[in-house]
Amino acid sequence: MSRTTVPQAPAAPADLVVRAARVHTVDPALPEAEALAVRDGSIVWVGDDEDAEAWTGPGTEVIDAGGRLVLPGFIDAHNHVRLGSDDACVQLAGVRTLEGIHEAVRDWHAAHPDAEWIEAEAFDYSAIPGGRMPRAADLDPATGETPAFVLSYDVHTAWLNTAALRRLGITRDHTSLPFGEAETDQETGEPTGFIKDFAIKGLSRAGHRALRELGVPWASADRQYGRLARSLDDAIRFGITTVVEPQNSLDDLALFERARREGRLRSRLVAALFHPRGTTEAELDEFASAVDRYAADGDRIRLGPLKLYIDDVVEPRTAALLRPYAGCTHHRGETFYPPEEFAALLARLDARGFQCFVHATGDRGIRTVLDAVEHAREVNGPRDARHQVVHVECLDPADVSRFAALGVVACMQPRHCAPEIAGPGQDWADNVGPERWSKAWPMRSLHEAGATLAFSSDWNVAEMDPMVGIYTAVTRRPLAGGAPWQPAETVDVATAVHGYTMGAAYANFLEDERGSLTVGKQADFVVLSRDILRAAPEDIPGAVVELAVVGGEQVHRAHVEDAGAPAV
Repeated sequence: MSRTTVPQAPAAPADLVVRAARVHTVDPALPEAEALAVRDGSIVWVGDDEDAEAWTGPGTEVIDAGGRLVLPGFIDAHNHVRLGSDDACVQLAGVRTLEGIHEAVRDWHAAHPDAEWIEAEAFDYSAIPGGRMPRAADLDPATGETPAFVLSYDVHTAWLNTAALRRLGITRDHTSLPFGEAETDQETGEPTGFIKDFAIKGLSRAGHRALRELGVPWASADRQYGRLARSLDDAIRFGITTVVEPQNSLDDLALFERARREGRLRSRLVAALFHPRGTTEAELDEFASAVDRYAADGDRIRLGPLKLYIDDVVEPRTAALLRPYAGCTHHRGETFYPPEEFAALLARLDARGFQCFVHATGDRGIRTVLDAVEHAREVNGPRDARHQVVHVECLDPADVSRFAALGVVACMQPRHCAPEIAGPGQDWADNVGPERWSKAWPMRSLHEAGATLAFSSDWNVAEMDPMVGIYTAVTRRPLAGGAPWQPAETVDVATAVHGYTMGAAYANFLEDERGSLTVGKQADFVVLSRDILRAAPEDIPGAVVELAVVGGEQVHRAHVEDAGAPAV
């Protein structure tokens, strides 16, 4: 039996009582319980079933969990709900050949013959033969004279056909675009149709405005809202009661406001504001004003962190590595800032009190960020900044201990390290080479070194469901089963759950409000169809969120045939 927090004579009955549960609180002061009580949106008691009756009155709603596992609501620390997935696009996820891409595009175009644009998402770099990047000539046979705009699965690059190059005015003399950098042929100097730096420029305020003005339907406000609304529906269905949307401009906030007005924002939201290179002090003042304005407007939408990039991604060999990419004698990727400039920038932002989320995938990129945080602490003095390195894909062992020492959070996406995504035979593993595979997503090493792990999905780059992320963190096996990749860096289920709850709460300065089932915190929790703490690892992805509660309100309920639903 668990230790109880019940006062023997509560001042008033609870609004909601959950009983007959296995409550995993993620609170070391009371790790396990059987019941909890909620009043006015907050947890007022956690304890044993035998004491739950004291909290029950005529108006109390009682949920019999039937022995199911109750967890704190999941906090997805890096989830692009605004970017989302677009039903109006050709879906290329899982298509692994250029011929397959052609077939999918032709089928879509045949079904939409009057479309002014062909738009597609989630192309895999490995589908292009020879390990090269795609070109307009690769797309032209399937698209003809209809302009085509295709996004990679990680949304860091775009792929255009010849008609789109013409429509967007991209020529050999116009390659630096508001939405990316157009690659040119080394021999002819002509644009190839491959657009780099889309995540940095195309998803920026200026980039989105430019795409809208150029008539790309994907960038329209209505299409953006449709992606956001569907993603928010998915988030609460997966028990994500707090979403951290990591890259937004002030223009994008209207989308979240609309979702709140229309009842689609059932999760809480933390929105980070994008700080592209060249952001001015006046824009930072605008950011700070927006943060204050939303802080005074309740906690359903909260602003605060700034999103920056130091490097790009491994698959197109644009992440910054300490040593050259496999098969190269010199190329090791570039950082978007010289190290000294980035250190000075981070120190200025730190001095203004901003928390920074910095995208860094390569070991040199990550080291550049850690060096910058160290510099900021030397210049400004230590403070509880909780700057984050986001992704931490290839980490040099010499830098593992620096996360805890500098108070830097490792915001990681376990699904990205799955063998079928990043392992041998995939672009990530092939590009870094076998001698660096031991550096890949070192979750256990960071955890054992005392770093805070904040787990997340990176939707729509990978599946949003936390069960998929937890399974991968625990096994590092393919989702369909098979041999693990780098199993020395797995973590146990409790640690993975902590990464999706209390770790992510701490990473976002929410640990006093969310992340554990503790008296006084917001009543955000989920009831699962399966006890993932006791289930075989391969059964974790089959767990379903039967009930999601946010602020004491039941916002999602699912019925599962093999288990039934919690009884009310």
